Amino acid sequence: MAAIGKLNVNATDYRIIDLPQEAGAALQRLPYIHRILLENVMRTAGDEAERAKAAILGWLETGTSEDEIPFLPHRVLMHDTTCGPALVDIAAMRSAMAEAGGDPSLLNPVVPVDMSTDHSVAVDVFGGAGSLEKNMKREFERNAERYRFMKWATNTLTGFRVHPPGTGIMHTLNLERLASVATSKVEDGILWAVPDTLIGTDSHTPMVNGIGVLAWGVGGLEAESVLFGMPVALRVPDVIGVKLTGRMGDSVLATDLALTVTHLLRQIDLQDRYVEFFGPGVSTLTAGDRAVVANMTPEFGGNSGYFPIDDSTLAYLRATGRDPEHLAFVEAYAKRQGIWFDPSSEPRYTGVIEIDLSDVKASLAGPQRPQDRISISETAASIAGMKKAPGSAAVDGPNDGAVAIAAITSCTNTSDPRLVVAAGLVARKARAFGLRPPYWVKTSLAPGSPTAERYLRRSGLLEDMEAVGFGIVGYGCTTCIGNSGPLTEPIAKAMTERAILPVAVLSGNRNFPGRVHPQLEAGFLASPPMVIAFALAGTVELDITRDAIGVSKTGEPVTLSMLWPSSEEIDAAVAAATDAEDFKPAYDEAEASRVWAELDAPTTTLFPWDDRSTYIRRPPFAGFGNGTLLGDYEARPLLVLGDDITTDHISPAGAIPAQSEAGRYLVERGENPTDLNVFASRRGNWETMVRGLFTNRTVRNNLGDAIPPGETIHSPSGDLLPLYKVANRYAKDGQSVVIVAGERYGMGSSRDWAAKGVSLLGARAVLALSFERIHRSNLIGMGILPMRLPAKFGPESLNLRAGDTVLIDAGIERLSPRCPIPVIVRRADGTTSSFVATAAVETGAEVETLRAGGILPLILQKLMQKGKQATTSVA
Repeated sequence: MAAIGKLNVNATDYRIIDLPQEAGAALQRLPYIHRILLENVMRTAGDEAERAKAAILGWLETGTSEDEIPFLPHRVLMHDTTCGPALVDIAAMRSAMAEAGGDPSLLNPVVPVDMSTDHSVAVDVFGGAGSLEKNMKREFERNAERYRFMKWATNTLTGFRVHPPGTGIMHTLNLERLASVATSKVEDGILWAVPDTLIGTDSHTPMVNGIGVLAWGVGGLEAESVLFGMPVALRVPDVIGVKLTGRMGDSVLATDLALTVTHLLRQIDLQDRYVEFFGPGVSTLTAGDRAVVANMTPEFGGNSGYFPIDDSTLAYLRATGRDPEHLAFVEAYAKRQGIWFDPSSEPRYTGVIEIDLSDVKASLAGPQRPQDRISISETAASIAGMKKAPGSAAVDGPNDGAVAIAAITSCTNTSDPRLVVAAGLVARKARAFGLRPPYWVKTSLAPGSPTAERYLRRSGLLEDMEAVGFGIVGYGCTTCIGNSGPLTEPIAKAMTERAILPVAVLSGNRNFPGRVHPQLEAGFLASPPMVIAFALAGTVELDITRDAIGVSKTGEPVTLSMLWPSSEEIDAAVAAATDAEDFKPAYDEAEASRVWAELDAPTTTLFPWDDRSTYIRRPPFAGFGNGTLLGDYEARPLLVLGDDITTDHISPAGAIPAQSEAGRYLVERGENPTDLNVFASRRGNWETMVRGLFTNRTVRNNLGDAIPPGETIHSPSGDLLPLYKVANRYAKDGQSVVIVAGERYGMGSSRDWAAKGVSLLGARAVLALSFERIHRSNLIGMGILPMRLPAKFGPESLNLRAGDTVLIDAGIERLSPRCPIPVIVRRADGTTSSFVATAAVETGAEVETLRAGGILPLILQKLMQKGKQATTSVA
């Protein structure tokens, strides 16, 4: 029986799970994350509550546990290119339910869902007046059919809310408008006070950890199960404590700390682990600083980057216009429940690392991974080995290291006004010197919040930023997720004629090859003011700490130190620019989009599918399914890949080339070959997406020699064909296939299409040295068994080639979390070798999903049974 308490605040009585009474003296030893999980299981887990409580408290003995607990979040957050495919799944499952004689309306969310339309706007126009309006106009023109489909969802699903284009990036929207930190809810007529918790279909969902909200990213498939009332099943999590001491120095920014943390934490094993920050240094950081660090959680490999609730949380809520009574409620609840931060507290952790904030220096990350932190002076050296024609004579124009894209983009570094204002101050000083970026640099400013325009304009900094090319191009993810638009003509020409190596410099969170733009293999993550500095230089072939960035209108060399603002300058400018009264009207105005309101949409329970559509097609996998993929079988390797295969490598998000397999498919169906939109916008059409799998130019399929990206060898015939065609041949012949990969397979974005695509290729299993958490979960959601290879049997050691086969003993009855899976490799010459892999399955719920053939068939089976029970009860 849960310990029930009362909380009276603002003359209102609330019922609470009494955590101090529930846990006793153990409460202060628990990580703050576990305290919130304990509240959740005691309130939501029903008959499982006492067992889950014992598991959480038992974790204290060793700092690790094999026990499972359920977690039911308060709400779900999604964005258009992950929610869109989820809605297509729901629409298809409704059709399947109706065809099976069930009630399709049972497929309706039971928790509140917010969807942000932030992943579709592209930087088509930049650097001039009207860029924002022109880009938004093109966004609606390209995506009208998708947006009508989303409005169908709002018409037929309850508790589902869409935030239209222009309302900002989901994580900024969450911080500034949606997150409550603590909230209330009525259950069975009783008013409860509860923590604000959520899951989000984006890997950067933990950004809200920066203000004390427990949240993490999941794939769209896992989110779909939560929508329909199935809790997230997880082991009582390992938590790595990061002890912060000291204070950051002058001119050091939150971005520098985030890149430093990412670099350090990537050096330890964080697979399926959570991270919590503690120690006296935490109190020196603003909530804005913390949110920047927490945003990089997927880049440092964890599930969370949690900062507990304290005075900085309240200051942030106050600064973003939250009601004073709500601040009082949050403070009272957090202190009553023992989840208010104590800087002197040292809870029990699985492991601890320490970071002295005074050691943090100005940083960049690159040129190809976010964990590869470098000094800002080391850019030239870092790309030296990547040049296509090293030693070529420089010409007047873009050369190796030329900055092709300079983008102040992404929720990561535009949600904190301090970073954006710092960029504005650099722009102001550069403008005074008469500096502008060279003609080949594509510049853009895409803030996470529509509020940014108000504080930048009030301070006059927007005019300064526009003067150096950084006008607002949109309120969305833009360049950070590959919607960077075309490169400038001088860069494109220099790449074609002289094979230069251009780079991107962006204030985003990822710089994988081809991520920002399919033609760019090098990129640097930087703070917003540093983005402007490199844009002005036009190249990374310099030591930006010493060399001149440009020449003033009086002929004087201008260096970084002449442009960089002090902490005092930044703080003074922020104080003068920002106003808590900006936030509500800025969002209200964006939400009241006339163009969005005028979109017509169906209101039927079942979505009216149109076979002529190139955006929305009923997918073959969103139904009752064909049973489990588990079993004992012999499989052909379809792909043999190396380390660090990201979800961008697997399923691209960027522009669709007209001459690609996907492009030709669309053009044959009447689409304009000069504007096929981006893959992210086509995720509702499985026919397009399957043709784009593994087509990233840096993908190497080691099944044979010099296999082009997106292709493989059909072993029986020796034919080299696009992946989907080879997969279709194998399926027709009844031949199983698997994929083999190295370390960190599936790192990066949460996109479930990286798993859906692999499913459409017929893969029954993926064998890798290690998996990133969200993609591992998505594979299981599609019924595909992820298997961890032993360290001595990675893809390089296995050296699988066309003609080899893999025998896997993964029978349905023997599968359990982390069980051994015997594997035999049979070579084309008849020789064999064997090893034992490990099922990368963490919970009993994941086993159930695999046995059902995936999460979508499991959802349908459960809801069909629920409908039958309701009918029987009525009868």
